[in-house]
Amino acid sequence: MSDRSALAGLKVIDTATLFAGPLAATFLADYGAEVIKIEHPKGGDPSRHHGHAKDGVGLWWKLLGRNKRVITLYLGSPEGQELFLKLVADADVVIENFRPGTLERWGLGYDRLSEVNPRLVLARVTGFGQYGPMARRPGFGTLAESMSGFAHASGQPDGPPTLPPFALADGIAALATAFAVITALRARDATGRGQVIDLAIIEPILTILGPQPIVYDQLGIVPGRTGNRSVNNAPRNAYQTVEGKWVALSTSTQSTAERTMRLVGHPEFIDELWFATGRTRAEHADELDAAVADWIARHTIKEVVDAFEDAEAAVAPIYDIADVMNDEQYRALGTITQVDDSELGPIRMQNVLFRLSDTPGHINWAGPPLGAHNDEIFGALGLAPEEIASLRDKGVI
Repeated sequence: MSDRSALAGLKVIDTATLFAGPLAATFLADYGAEVIKIEHPKGGDPSRHHGHAKDGVGLWWKLLGRNKRVITLYLGSPEGQELFLKLVADADVVIENFRPGTLERWGLGYDRLSEVNPRLVLARVTGFGQYGPMARRPGFGTLAESMSGFAHASGQPDGPPTLPPFALADGIAALATAFAVITALRARDATGRGQVIDLAIIEPILTILGPQPIVYDQLGIVPGRTGNRSVNNAPRNAYQTVEGKWVALSTSTQSTAERTMRLVGHPEFIDELWFATGRTRAEHADELDAAVADWIARHTIKEVVDAFEDAEAAVAPIYDIADVMNDEQYRALGTITQVDDSELGPIRMQNVLFRLSDTPGHINWAGPPLGAHNDEIFGALGLAPEEIASLRDKGVI
C-alpha cells in the first residue's frame, strides 16, 4: 500500500464559511490536498460557534476544520487583498461563498486572480448561483431544502412540509462542489487553464430528488407527502417492535417483497394481481403495512432483524447516534474514528468518506484554534515577525 495521498500536491484556499464550501474543502483535505482555511480575524468561521461546544470550543468546527491549516485575513483591506493574491499565486483551487460581486468589489474577481495564476480553479458556492433575480440574496441550505421541493415531499400526508434537522442541502452541495473541483482540475490537465465553477446550493438537492421534473413535465403530477411510505413500492415504512424500538423496511425488488410477506405469515398477498409491481403494491399499502406491523409488533428488534436476515429480506434498526457509535458494522468499517485534538484531547468523529486501497485518506488533526497557522503561512510568504505583528495590530490578521 502506498503512503502517498491521492490529492497530494494540490493546494486549496478555503475562504468559505459555514457548511457547503468548507465541507467540500474538508473532503479534499482528507485525501491529501493542502488546504489553507482563511477566516475573518474577528470570530472566524461561524461554524466555530454553531451548535454544541465543550469548554468553549465548538464541536462542529472540529469536523469542518480538520486537516486544514488555518489563518486569519481581512480581505476587505488592501493589505489583506495583497496577501491573498500571494497565496493564490501557487494555488490550484479557491473555494468561496461570498455574495456575487463581493470578490469583484475587493478587486479579487476571477479576471484578477487568473492574471496572477491562469491555472487557478475558482469554485463559487452560493445559495442561488451567480446569475438570476435571486443571485444576490443570502442563501442557506434551509432555503434550498424549501425551494427544491424536498420539504414539500417530506412529512406526513396530513401534516405540514418538513425540513430536515441537519444541513442536508449543504452536505449534498459540498459533495457536488468536491466533484466539480476534481472535474475542473481534470479539464485543466487537458487545457492548461483554470476556470470558474458556479454552484448553486438549490441545484444538487433538486437532482437528488430524482425524476420529479420529468414526471411533472410528462404527466403533470405534483407528488404529495407520503410520510415513511413510498409511491414506488410497498410495504415500506417504519415499524415498532414489541419493546418499543423501531425498524425500517424496504421492498424495492419484487423478490424482497415476496420474501417479506412469506416471513410475516401472509403469502396469500403474493398471488394477488396487484402484488406484481411495486407501484400497484403501493396502492395497497394499508393492507400490507397492517400485516407487517402486526408481525413486527409481536417480536423483539433482535428477533426481527435475525428473521429478516435469514429470509434474505431487507430491514434495519432505526438508530440514534448512540446506536451508531456502538454498531458492529460501523466499527468494522472504521466509520467512526478517534482523533487526538490539541484542545479537547481524544475525540471521535466521522472518518473519511470512502476507502481507497492504494492512496487512502487520513485525518491528521481536528479543527485547529483560530489563526493557529498565521505565523507559519505568512512567514512562508516572506513576512518578517514584526510585519506579522503589525498586521495583527491593524486587524488585518
